[in-house]
Amino acid sequence: MGYMSTDLTWQTVSTDLSGTMRLAEQVGRRLKGGEVIELVSDLGGGKTTFVRGLAKGMGSYDKVASPSFTISREYKAGNKTMYHFDFYRLQDPGLVANELAEVAADPQAVVVVEWADIVESVLPAQHLTVRIKSTGEDSREFSFTYPPVLSYLIAE
Repeated sequence: MGYMSTDLTWQTVSTDLSGTMRLAEQVGRRLKGGEVIELVSDLGGGKTTFVRGLAKGMGSYDKVASPSFTISREYKAGNKTMYHFDFYRLQDPGLVANELAEVAADPQAVVVVEWADIVESVLPAQHLTVRIKSTGEDSREFSFTYPPVLSYLIAE
């Protein structure tokens, strides 16, 4: 039996960086572990700011930086760990796809993936996709697409 898409969508806007941080912090506070979040936006679209807010909402005090050159970074938050992957420069998913699949199966892990096209096959079908569209220097439109099982992450 094929997976039927009954995904929900919620949209909102942020007019500045602190609004983006607050929005991401709200989602971060609701993370239980075991979630996978795909971030979609152009370069400079606000993905790192969003991850910073997620980590802060989870209770992490680690400094969040873009993993563009390292492919992945980890942030500790109590008994949970956020794994932040950026596949922008990756030509062949190989070992990294295995690592991603492993941490995605960890109930204490929260996995955030940027430029996920190359690893789409290892992402769980039930994940949150956050599309960020730049509408000005610091203003953004957000579109959250998620299966009903992840509804607890979104406060409409």
